Amino acid sequence: MQTDTLSLFGYFASLIIATSMTMSSIVKFRWINLVGAIAFATYGLLIHAIPVTVLNGFIAFVDIYYLTKIYRKKEVFDILKVRNDNKYLLEFLKFHDQDIQNFFPDFVYKPEMNTISFFVLRNLNVAGVFLAHREGENTLFVGLDYVTKEYRDLKNGKFIYQHLRPRFVEKGYKKVVAPVSSKKYEQYLKKLGFTKDKEGKFSKNLMAN
Repeated sequence: MQTDTLSLFGYFASLIIATSMTMSSIVKFRWINLVGAIAFATYGLLIHAIPVTVLNGFIAFVDIYYLTKIYRKKEVFDILKVRNDNKYLLEFLKFHDQDIQNFFPDFVYKPEMNTISFFVLRNLNVAGVFLAHREGENTLFVGLDYVTKEYRDLKNGKFIYQHLRPRFVEKGYKKVVAPVSSKKYEQYLKKLGFTKDKEGKFSKNLMAN
C-alpha cells in the first residue's frame, strides 16, 4: 500500500475514534470505538508499528467485552403511569424540550390530548416517556415516544410495542399510529416493524404476533 494511501487510512481511523468520543449513548460509543480500534490496529500492522497494533487490539478487546456485558445484561422494565398534569411530567418535558424537538420538531404538549401517559423505567431509572390518545374506536395515536440519550438502543420501543402489546389489545386497540416528523424517528419506527401508509403516517398492527 502506498504511503499516501496509508496516511489516508490512518486519518480515517482517527476520524472514527474521534467520532466515537462524541456519542452520548454508551452502546454507540462502544460500537464506533470498536470499528476505530480495529482500523487503527490494522493501520499499525501496515506501517509495522507493533505498539499501535497492540494498544488498539487491546482497546478492541475491551470494547467487545463491554458490548457483550451490555447485551447480556438483564434489565427490569416497568411503566409508571402519570396524569396529564403531573408536575414531574411537565418538568421532564420542559427539561428535555430541545432534544425532543430534534426528533419531534412539531411536538407541542397538549394535556387534553394526552389520555395515555407513562414513563418507561429501566431498573427504576426513567428511560423515556410515552404519550398517546385514542382515535376512533381502536386506534392508539402516539403523540410522543421519547427516549433519553442514555437508552437509545431500541429496548424501550420493543418493551412498549411488544411486551405491552397485550395490554393495548385488552383495552380495545387494534393498531398504533405514529406521525413522523423526522428521519431519525422514522428509522426508529421501521426497526420496530411500523409501515408507512398513504398519508405518510406509520402504523403497526397490534393484532399480529
